[in-house]
Amino acid sequence: MIKEAYLYEKINKKVRCNVCMRKCLIPPNKKGFCGTRENKDGKLYTLIYSTVSSVAIDPIEKKPLFHFYPGENVYSLGTVGCNFRCKHCQNWTISQEWQSVATEEISPEEAIQAAKNYNCKMIAWTYNEPTIWFEYTLDSAKIAKENGIKTVYVTNGYMSKEAFKKIKPFLDAANIDLKAMSDKFYREICGVPSVDPVLENIVRWKKAGVHIEVTNLIIPKYNDSKEMIRELIEFMVEEVGVDTPLHFTRFFPHYKLSDLPPTYVDTLVKAREMALKMGMRYVYIGNVPGTEFENTYCYECGELLIERRGFGVSKINLDDKACPKCGAKIDIIL
Repeated sequence: MIKEAYLYEKINKKVRCNVCMRKCLIPPNKKGFCGTRENKDGKLYTLIYSTVSSVAIDPIEKKPLFHFYPGENVYSLGTVGCNFRCKHCQNWTISQEWQSVATEEISPEEAIQAAKNYNCKMIAWTYNEPTIWFEYTLDSAKIAKENGIKTVYVTNGYMSKEAFKKIKPFLDAANIDLKAMSDKFYREICGVPSVDPVLENIVRWKKAGVHIEVTNLIIPKYNDSKEMIRELIEFMVEEVGVDTPLHFTRFFPHYKLSDLPPTYVDTLVKAREMALKMGMRYVYIGNVPGTEFENTYCYECGELLIERRGFGVSKINLDDKACPKCGAKIDIIL
């Protein structure tokens, strides 16, 4: 479905899209970088308003969000396209080479009703970048709020200030992918000029009261050095807050980086240990199932608080958001 975009400005016959930090200046009858927004006769339109490529009922831990209603299911939707060009994208068939992907139309009203029908207390826009789906996700989030449904973004963090200001009152939680602390990495691996907008958004969203968790996919040879990991942790400690859950995730060879080996588990373990020593309270390792590194422990006394197996929660040991052993307040939403 085609719909006029919410955030753009006219500049002669061109239009500037103000949804993400690319700020594409689009000539007549051309599309922006994401391929889903087009200048038609001096007006900007989204070409994917209610276009859905993927739909599933996921555990919230799969997003991953470990401190936002653990153990609950989330109605999850994805569309097509992306404002990044990540060489390692796990969902490249819908994000980058999606022109022949089968899709269906699901209106915002239908999506929220489906979430309710499946007894999901949350809806997530995920699988590809939800920022380019801004009109649909905003409209859906407003209806979700009216129906008591929590809202979740799984995002690369490249949303514009203007877009965040509009969706902020209706957005409850987000997992933001911080790919590296390096502009060079973002240029060469993601096709994006700079990491700075992502860093700014992580801080902005946290200060605005959105529950955020940050994921860093560690890729051998590209962002796995001790120095790069330390710089990322320093940013989290100093700028974001030690109470923010941090996920270090294992890379597996895929798409245009299929010649690389998987991340060494020891690299992930050392990254977690470093983050804990530097003050982060909740640090997890992803894509390494069956380990204790998926569990939540008390940052004061080490008590096991939430036990996870894969994406499932097998035990919640909390006393009204506090450690039952030492009484430390745990940063979590239940």
